[in-house]
Amino acid sequence: MSPGGGSVVRRILLGSQLRRLRESHGITREAAGYSIRASESKISRMELGRVSFKSRDVEDLLTLYGVADEAERGALLSLVKEANVAGWWHTYSDVLPGWFPTYVGLEGAASFIRAYEVQFVHGLLQTEGYAHAVVARGMKGAGKADIDRRVALRLERQKLLVSEHAPEFHIVLDEAALQRPYGGRKVMQAQLQHLIDVAERPNITLQVMPFAYGGHSGETGAFTMLTFPESDLSDVVYVEQLTSALYLDKREDVGQYASAMEQLQAECPTPEQSVDLIRHLLSETDR
Repeated sequence: MSPGGGSVVRRILLGSQLRRLRESHGITREAAGYSIRASESKISRMELGRVSFKSRDVEDLLTLYGVADEAERGALLSLVKEANVAGWWHTYSDVLPGWFPTYVGLEGAASFIRAYEVQFVHGLLQTEGYAHAVVARGMKGAGKADIDRRVALRLERQKLLVSEHAPEFHIVLDEAALQRPYGGRKVMQAQLQHLIDVAERPNITLQVMPFAYGGHSGETGAFTMLTFPESDLSDVVYVEQLTSALYLDKREDVGQYASAMEQLQAECPTPEQSVDLIRHLLSETDR
């Protein structure tokens, strides 16, 4: 787990506990918000783990929810301090979209990451040159310093895959992500070779969905699934949009994406065949 990643998990755990307590007592979000001088939407954000917590607010909510046992109150209040620890990525907040810091924390806390990418190579597997080309394309009008800082964050995230407690990472790349050039021929050659190299790591399973397959179960677009070592924390599906992102944790939603991922992996060539395909694409760039 990356430094700070645990704080995001603690925030989500605390939020889910508060939601469970509120619902078990039949209290509306509006009533809960009124008790701490806040809006219904803030209660929703708290229960989803999207905001920091104030001890006073949590104390007042626990009183409203009838939690009188000192041990239970103490355990939940101790989560407040742990949940509010700033992650290492906090220093990059000036160049990050508002919805993304939560993802970085969840990614750092995950024990198993599954992803499908269409547009470009997944951020955890990008070379510096490729990442720079992708970021510059996505941050039109941004200064060089801001682009460099976003790239630096991406490279810092990648340390997760070689850390002591590195997660299992299963990635399916659509062939489109490998055929679409970012940064020119030399950059693409280096990126393709990097994929061949990282595919040898024991914690990485890389597959490519070739154009030749036609329609498949990933037709709705890219997504990432995050699984955590904490048994009481549900899987989270991350779906990025143009101006925001979705964090899905309802069992039925997660189940749909899990099935789609399983089908994608079954429909794809094997990891060995996928690496052969990448080698072929690399050889094509030399012509």
